[in-house]
Amino acid sequence: MEGVEVERPLKLHFIPYLAPGHMIPLGDIASLFALRGQQVTIITTPSNAKFFTKCLSSVDPYFLRLHTVKFPSLQVGLPDGYESLSSTTDLDTSGKIYAGAMLLHGPIQDFMEKDPPDCIIGDIIYPWVNDLAHKLQIPVFCFNGFSLFTISLMESLRINNFFHSFTDSDSGSFVVQNFPHNITMCSRPPKVFTGFMEMMLEMILKTNGLIINNFAELDGEECIKHYQKITGHKAWHLGPASLIRRTDQEKAERGNESVVSVHECLSWLNSKQDNSVLYICFGSICYFSDIQLYEIACGIEASGQEFIWVVPEKIGKEDESNEEKEKWLPGGFEERNIGNKGLIIRGWSPQVMILSHTAVGAFMTHCGWNSTVEAVSAGVPMITWPVHGDQFYNEKLITDVRGIGVEVGATEWCLGGVGEKEMVVGRDSIEKAVTRLMDSGDEAEEIRRRAREFGDKARRAVEEGGSSHNNVLALIDDIKSLRDLKAH
Repeated sequence: MEGVEVERPLKLHFIPYLAPGHMIPLGDIASLFALRGQQVTIITTPSNAKFFTKCLSSVDPYFLRLHTVKFPSLQVGLPDGYESLSSTTDLDTSGKIYAGAMLLHGPIQDFMEKDPPDCIIGDIIYPWVNDLAHKLQIPVFCFNGFSLFTISLMESLRINNFFHSFTDSDSGSFVVQNFPHNITMCSRPPKVFTGFMEMMLEMILKTNGLIINNFAELDGEECIKHYQKITGHKAWHLGPASLIRRTDQEKAERGNESVVSVHECLSWLNSKQDNSVLYICFGSICYFSDIQLYEIACGIEASGQEFIWVVPEKIGKEDESNEEKEKWLPGGFEERNIGNKGLIIRGWSPQVMILSHTAVGAFMTHCGWNSTVEAVSAGVPMITWPVHGDQFYNEKLITDVRGIGVEVGATEWCLGGVGEKEMVVGRDSIEKAVTRLMDSGDEAEEIRRRAREFGDKARRAVEEGGSSHNNVLALIDDIKSLRDLKAH
């Protein structure tokens, strides 16, 4: 109508870190804002653009676009195309990718100075995002891909000076003090990790707010109140982001291109009874030794369960010799199991689609937050096998607090997801955990019931009137208020 001022949409710039567990959920969260009429730009590098193409195809290009900046391969000593942590199986290359990501500051700042947004939503792994927002005099909200439970637990450790009260030789269990839940950790994180986490936690508090890929009901009101009480900082639960994908095809296309066809995967799952299949996947940057893979294979076979097992493409190649294969698979394993009994997927799998199928009865997982919240959203209970980072904290939320999973017994806290581990989880422990969750006993049924309950809560959270749906709308209003305040 003439004379009526139309409110200008927000201009938002998203900067995800160069790892699938960061890019995929932040791409979906960016879509949430674009679908609500805000102008969103996702900034990444050329080889990582593929992680966002499906987001772009489902949203009007006026509201969602992609901007790429060149990755400094030559400067950090990497071949062209190595721009994501999923491109590597060694710590040296991972370090070079991190170094290259830090060098993106310059070209991203140049782009933003020419096209300044109303707000930056950046991954907290980039320490320069706060400085950039301060220079442009605009608000910044941060994302790190963790649950609030984990961030709140780490904050409790930080303010109680736990990070400085032990050395790497202190490897025993410890109780988390001054936390809403009674949590005993099985081992202590490496000093390098705790130093990085302390820096990250301090940086979070310098932002306007923290964006969480979770729903409030899973983290719990007690945890949310605890975080606000000890930090005075606001956390916005906007997830689960994966639930933006509705159809089987949309679920299958989330992230990288799958090495198995949707039809092939669905046909195999459709032939199975409800809750009969064990899904095994340890994410895109966790690589186990041949010895550990061998124990997993023995444990699966001893359990007698039908399964889908995802192994890294670089480990389990189709054309490997029998001699190479028998380093990580027992002789005759494929002949006895592959086909009717199980599937091995070498490379990227359509995880969200698999987890949402009624045939899947449990998920053996490294407890990366992306995988965890995808399983919760699908109502699938978990067998927890943490490796590094936030995963040991996530395990406690799954098993001790929410009772929607069982532990396999992993206690070795590694620095990264690559390289040899000193401790091997044996086949007996694996078989025991699988049987415990996949049998029809009272304990398994109760865990399954709770998992379904949280799956229902996750879906309600993202629907109109749900907690996460309302948070997206409230955050848009909050950022608009900050923009208008600056304008005046």
